[in-house]
Amino acid sequence: MDQDTVLQNLKVMLGIKDDDRDNLLKLIIDNTDQALRFKLELAEDEKVPGELGYIELEVSVRRFNRLQNEGMSQYSQEGESITFNSSDFDDFLDDIDLWKRRHQKDVKSLGAVSFINPYAGMSKNAKNTDN
Repeated sequence: MDQDTVLQNLKVMLGIKDDDRDNLLKLIIDNTDQALRFKLELAEDEKVPGELGYIELEVSVRRFNRLQNEGMSQYSQEGESITFNSSDFDDFLDDIDLWKRRHQKDVKSLGAVSFINPYAGMSKNAKNTDN
């Protein structure tokens, strides 16, 4: 999704009808896009795949709603209590991991293991040389 489409969808989800906060919303979208591309291990010139565009929109909504409460894990006022995830992407990690596996971006290796048979290639005569 291009930024204008995300911006329009974000404004609809947030019920914003004017353009007064467009710069703030664009910054939120840019930061969310950058974070999601990092989590997907995309190159700088690669765009977020359309199939995961919903994550960008949902996380942007969460970030907007979290304004003025950055860094807090919990907020309470007059009997109302809100608890925030430690990361706005927490609810989408399974989807991100699945996409990475499907697109071979989830290759994690500590190296290779080789097993060597110390007796391979030894003839019967070589084993009985002690006699």
